[in-house]
Amino acid sequence: MNGEMKPSYSWLAIALVFSLGLLAGAVVMQRRIGGARQPVMTYVQGSKMDSVMRLIDENYVDTVNGQMLAEAGIEAVLRKLDPHSVYIPAKDFEKAEEEIQGNFQGIGVQFRMMDDTVTVIMPVSGGPSEKAGVLPGDKIIVAGDDTVSGMKKSTGQVMKALKGPKGTRVRLGLRRGESGKLLWVEVRRDVIPTYSVDVHFVVEPGIGYVKVSKFSATTDKEFEKAMADLASRGVTKVMIDLRSNGGGLLASCLDMIDMFLSEGDAIVYTEGRNRRRTQINASGKGKYQDMEVLVLIDEWSASASEIFAGAIQDNDRGWVVGRRSFGKGLVQEQIDMNDGSALRLTVARYYTPSGRCIQKPYDGSYEDYEEDVMRRYLSGEMTGTDSLSHTDTVKYHTKGGRVVYGGGGIEPDLALPYKTDSLFVYQNRISNGGYNYDFSFSYTNRNRSRLKAEYPSAEAFTENFEVDDALFEEFLRYTEKKGLPRHRASIGKYGAQMKLTLKALIGRDLYDDLGFYPAYLRRDDDFTAALKWLHEKNKTI
Repeated sequence: MNGEMKPSYSWLAIALVFSLGLLAGAVVMQRRIGGARQPVMTYVQGSKMDSVMRLIDENYVDTVNGQMLAEAGIEAVLRKLDPHSVYIPAKDFEKAEEEIQGNFQGIGVQFRMMDDTVTVIMPVSGGPSEKAGVLPGDKIIVAGDDTVSGMKKSTGQVMKALKGPKGTRVRLGLRRGESGKLLWVEVRRDVIPTYSVDVHFVVEPGIGYVKVSKFSATTDKEFEKAMADLASRGVTKVMIDLRSNGGGLLASCLDMIDMFLSEGDAIVYTEGRNRRRTQINASGKGKYQDMEVLVLIDEWSASASEIFAGAIQDNDRGWVVGRRSFGKGLVQEQIDMNDGSALRLTVARYYTPSGRCIQKPYDGSYEDYEEDVMRRYLSGEMTGTDSLSHTDTVKYHTKGGRVVYGGGGIEPDLALPYKTDSLFVYQNRISNGGYNYDFSFSYTNRNRSRLKAEYPSAEAFTENFEVDDALFEEFLRYTEKKGLPRHRASIGKYGAQMKLTLKALIGRDLYDDLGFYPAYLRRDDDFTAALKWLHEKNKTI
């Protein structure tokens, strides 16, 4: 009756039976593969869902795509469980794994769409595009058989044309400078590393800064290298920036924490209905047990970031500064399906050493859960207009006896509210319109040779380059031509911050993150408050 559905019916029934575990009686077991414990699924058929799918198969009026129904059913069921149990279709699995493993395969360029044209910001150092002669500012017009310029393609569509398996080749048609002719180069795709430690540098004598954007398979090694460099340069206090770090691999996070804690210090423990309590302790082999630590977090710091911050805080090992973190404290196990898809199923919760559950409450409404951060802002918690209300009235105690609170996320030792000022609106409109990004890139591209000669390193640029009044005026005229009139009151109050932003963007176009962060952080209120905190001799809560 239904030729399209019958071949996939068996797989469909199995998938839906598993996703409705209580009805189907799915059993989760463990096996060892290569020394690591891996989940294995044993299925018991005969559920109500099995009957429903058979009825659809035998009686539905139209042809049905069995796999589509299965995937929709799995996603719907998981959303009822919790916000972080997810199904990864086979077509998305490779991308999900790339984010965790810390690499992907492609041509190796940073780019952005400017006037519907792919414009190279910077080729990855030592990558395939740099080796083929691709330069910053080049416009990619053609990639293989695809015209990628002027076609209103999405970033995802462009990336699909540029990425590909290691060893494959793609011919790029580039427009360089004012030349109307295309310059053709052939790029052989390769494995491109993606770094999770964006930058590290010495802020001032004795104080270092490390920005960690995610936790991937390489994060601990990147972080260890950064810390060794800072220590060799006399750093005794370090600021670890985990703002907007949504988490990732726990193993890398644990190795990072282990660098700072004493032997036997608790790092985190997990517990679930079908998972016994498992606690992880520090090895005591860390090289930086005497270094003063400050952790910067915000409302988008989640999962592994919260585990790191909670361990530092509960062991009285350092200070947590910023805003209450997101509150994602659920343990997922990945179950690989036989069609290349995967399930990441929540099996336990994370708890900090003092016993705080990191996970914020979830009442079954995904929409309410997603809107939690906005409610915090509107309530005044994130702006300082209302005192921080503890979501858990139960008090917990750190190793040294300090009181901390649970109930969802990590509350900082020093809260840093957002500033609310109507004069920020002008700056926000500049950023939202991309005017500062486009202007800085155009300026850098026109003056790249001169700037590189005058400022031959990121450090030289940070120390010596300034956005003078003439360049700032040129920028303001540019925004006016784009339809945004200048707001004199905003410029009068925040002109210095706006200049620092331009400087940082120009620095990034010249020297990537090492040219960006040292300038940009000087106009970052959280960073300057954290730096002041590190200078204080007798810190109190």
